[in-house]
This record gives sequence, C-alpha cells and structure tokens, in this order.
Amino acid sequence: MVFQLTPNYMSLSSMPETKAEREQEQEHEQEQGCISCTTFNILAPIYKRLDQQNQGVRESDFRAKWVARNQRILDWLLYESSSIICLQEFWVGSQELVHMYQERLHDAGYITFKLARTNNRGDGLLTAIHKDYLRVLNYRELLFNDFGDRVAQLLHVQSVVPSLQNRKGSVRQEFLIVNTHLLFPHDSSLSLVRLHQVHKILQYVESYQRENKLKRTPIILCGDWNGSKRGHVYKFLRSQGFVSSYDNAHKYTDSDADAHKWVSHRNHRGNICGVDFIWLCNPNKSRKPLRTSWAEAVFGILKYLLRKASLAEDDAFAFLKGDNLGDFITYSAFCEALRLVNLIGLPYGLSFLEIKNLWAQADINGDGVVDYEEFKKIWNPTWSEQTEEYLETTTEDPKQGTNEEAIGFRVKNAVLFPREVEKGTWPENYSLSDHASLNVVFSPLSTRGFSVQ
Repeated sequence: MVFQLTPNYMSLSSMPETKAEREQEQEHEQEQGCISCTTFNILAPIYKRLDQQNQGVRESDFRAKWVARNQRILDWLLYESSSIICLQEFWVGSQELVHMYQERLHDAGYITFKLARTNNRGDGLLTAIHKDYLRVLNYRELLFNDFGDRVAQLLHVQSVVPSLQNRKGSVRQEFLIVNTHLLFPHDSSLSLVRLHQVHKILQYVESYQRENKLKRTPIILCGDWNGSKRGHVYKFLRSQGFVSSYDNAHKYTDSDADAHKWVSHRNHRGNICGVDFIWLCNPNKSRKPLRTSWAEAVFGILKYLLRKASLAEDDAFAFLKGDNLGDFITYSAFCEALRLVNLIGLPYGLSFLEIKNLWAQADINGDGVVDYEEFKKIWNPTWSEQTEEYLETTTEDPKQGTNEEAIGFRVKNAVLFPREVEKGTWPENYSLSDHASLNVVFSPLSTRGFSVQ
C-alpha cells in the first residue's frame, strides 16, 4: 500500500502574524463593532482518501493521522479566533473528535452547536460562537429530508458590545447566521435538488423573520455550496440580494472574466474551483419576491438543459410547444417538456404546486397560454449585476420614505487560506483539507438615525 502524504503546510510559528499581533488586531476590530466569520469544510476523515490506487483506504482507519490533522485545524481556527466559526464535514460519528473540538473551542470561549446529516451519514455541521463577541438568542435546525441527507443550522445572534449609537442610546446589532453544505453536483440532473436546498433555507429564514418580526435584520449564509460563480445557485442567491463577501471585498464582478479569479476546493476528480462562500444580505424592503427568483432559477436550469441539447431559441420554443399547431405553448405541453428533461417525474423533481407557480410566471398576461413574446422573456431574462454599492444602498427603501432604524454590515476584509488559492492555484503541500478556509470581517453599517461608535 502506497500512501500519498504531504508535509504539514503550516505551524503556529509560520502564521502570517504573531499571536500577539493577531489579538491586538482583533481587539481593535471589536472596539469598532466588527465581527468576523470563518467557514471551512474540514474534510471528514471518513472521506479523506489516503491511497489513490485503493480508494477504500480512508484516514478514519488511522487514528494518529486524523488526530494530528484535526489538531492542526484547531490550531488554525484558534489562531484566527473568529467571532463565528462554521465547519462542514464535521465528523459527528466520532465521539473522540467531537470531544476534541468541543473541549478546545469551549476553553477558548466558544459555545458550539453540532448537527448530524440525516440517515447516519457520519458527518455534519459544527457552528461555534465566541461568547466575548456574540450572544445566541435562538438556534434552529433545518433537515432537508432529501436523498442527499443535507441539513442546515440557523442562529439568531446579538452583538455583546454595542456597535451603534442613536438618540435612544447604544444599540446591539442582531443578525441571522446559516451554516450549510449543499449536495455535490455529480451531474446536471442534481441542479434542481441543489436549488431546492437553497430555496428551503431562504423559505425557512423568511418564516423565522416573520415569526420574530426581524424584517430589518442582516443575514449571513456560510458554507460549502458545492457550486461556482457560474452556477444556478449563485445566480439564485444574487437575485435575492445576497453578495459574495469575498468577491465584494476584492471588487470582483459577476462577469465571466472574474469567475475564476480564486479557488477554494480541489475535488475528488482533481479539479479546482471556488465553492466556499460567505453570503451577506443587508436589510431591504424592496427585495425581489422569493417565488419570482425561484421561477427564474428553474427557468435557468430549463434553458441550460435545452442548450445542452443544442436547441437554439426558436428550436426551444418548438420543443416546448410539442405537437401544438398554434404559435403558443399550452400548459399540458409545458408539463410534457418538463418531463422529457427530467425536471418532473422523478422523486426529486418539481411538485405540482411548483409547476403551477412556474406557469403563472411564464403566462404573463394570464390568457392560459405562453406566446413567443412571453417565451423570450424566459429565454433571455434581464439579470443585472449588483455592484459593491449594493451593500450601502439596500438598507433603505427610498420609496417608503421611512425613518425605520436598520443596521447592516459592510465587508471590511476577506481572506482565503492558503493564500495561493486567491490567485487561482492549489498548493501541493497544503494538507489541512481539500478546501481552503475563508475568513471575512464585517463592520457595522450605519443608516438613518445612527452613527458608528
């Protein structure tokens, strides 16, 4: 048996800053009301392959190896000392590893929340909140109950140190955090499953906001999204007003030219890509309705599948018409087309209600059919890029003319480790995981009636 091992990529002595310098920087950030967040898929030992010739040999079979690697991961996390730590592929099936993380994180001032994937998959999520920075007001668990057995965590937190000042006094910022790990896109047929998973998260967040009257609260989504900036999930989240914190910090746009500026994962196929994101959505009354974004995203998948089959616009319209002799698409022909491209008729396909909602979006004038002009709006949607100014303009709805107090975040800094991945390359001597860690620092964003302390 031949093990392909790499040396330790880092030690505490090789950190970019000394521990004292790092602590001084964090104290300054806390005084400014900043919070920091790290997301990291730490590669569960049950999935880490040690022998490329024998895929069944996993790190979980060799205690000394997984203990040493996870101790180094903890060294890095505690050096970073983020206010929020979101981990994916956390090996919940090992009591020893769970105890290792809980003990060291608790000793460093964190409270932890773990959640296993359904059906005893062995791994799951761990979210840690530093008590010096944030107070946890509520914690919820979301089980997708799909064949990917994916889950998500939602935490409602409040800053310990008041970050803003208004006429009524100091204000402690409240916001929502989500930690998740989406299904890997083994093939294009799983695009809809992944979109369903994100849709469920956003539906749950909306429901929680209504339940707790949190309409003017920032949302931070963390995790391994298993998809790039060119994917359907990315576009869906952007259409809902979320911005990629890393891209925002580095002034990267949604254009193809900026799609591969950075990477964060080398997958089991040897491909490198950027899949780890910390998304930010500031309070905004005028956000596009979720059902509209959902319909646009599903139509995006439909267009992708038809173009993959080499169907141009006119051919796609003819395909959707089916046997209909008129110059329009009927509901029955629409359903048949969805079945032919496997968007319905499978366990993870569209539901009857979702199909009805899609049809309602497509049939703009409500006459019961979709003509060619309506079809063109599906085929060529207007999806405009939202620039970094979005973070500063969407905390108020100018049409409302309200003085309602809203507190948001501005992306102050965002860093990937190892740093080589920021240039789109993967270092061969990096051994902590098959993912990079992403750390983002947010500063409070004052709006009407507020001033930053």
